[in-house]
Amino acid sequence: MKPLKAELMLIVVTMFWGSSYLFMKMGLGTLGEFNLIALRFGLAFILAALLFRKRLRSVDARTLKYGALLGFLLLGVFTCITFGLKTTTTSNAGFLVALTVVFVPLLDVLIFKKKVAPPQIFGAILAIAGIGLLTLNGSLHVQPGDLLCILAAIFYAVQILVTSRAVKSSDSLNIGILQLGFAGGYALILSAVFESPALPSTLPGWIAILALGIFCSACGFILQPVAQKYTTPTRTGLIFALEPVFAAFFGYWFAHEQLSLQGYTGAALVLLGIIASELLGRLHFAPFPARMLKKRRADL
Repeated sequence: MKPLKAELMLIVVTMFWGSSYLFMKMGLGTLGEFNLIALRFGLAFILAALLFRKRLRSVDARTLKYGALLGFLLLGVFTCITFGLKTTTTSNAGFLVALTVVFVPLLDVLIFKKKVAPPQIFGAILAIAGIGLLTLNGSLHVQPGDLLCILAAIFYAVQILVTSRAVKSSDSLNIGILQLGFAGGYALILSAVFESPALPSTLPGWIAILALGIFCSACGFILQPVAQKYTTPTRTGLIFALEPVFAAFFGYWFAHEQLSLQGYTGAALVLLGIIASELLGRLHFAPFPARMLKKRRADL
């Protein structure tokens, strides 16, 4: 596969993920929060398991354990997002959850004592300033939904760090499929305890579940690792930074959501912080020969 085709595929995946906030909000009109998560990931798991049923036969105990742990973290991510969408907009949710890119290196420092690059610190400062403008109103009050979306970004960052360790010793595709099944299973149990599990009873509800299950989850989690093999991590990170932009677009176009001037300024700072953390951070940690080559080219 050519890099251009892979990057176009990643843009499509990012567009699916950006639209997911709108579909989740649609589904919440007729379904409970845990019920929505259970249906979304249950459908995604069934589709992925049928497509890769032969691959799943090689699952071992270690892969199963990682799948269970990552499924729990994935449940944490989407529980926070789903409940958060009740008191915040799809635009805010998209930009706040995208802070995962900033939280990953920061948690890497706190948990694994790794060094953090100055560009990543700069990106984090920009993003924090953006959060303030995006979430604080005139009375310096933050909506609970905004806080939940920030917590979702932290959950997602932990999930990414655990995944990076899990794939070193287990099959990455099987882990990806199993985490969908475990997330759906955990959500179904919680739905049975706190809600009344049911299938959608309206057309918007069905559209939301099918879009979330097929496109945003099954296609997204399958296409992402395939496409990433044929492009660079830096390009992948920059493409994923478009997710909140797509979320804001879908929120504006279909839900008629608009940010204030303060909100747009905050969103721009969050996006700049993400790009600075992802792009400049990777350039800073580039191997020494690569940095010298760039310097020599600049001198010519």
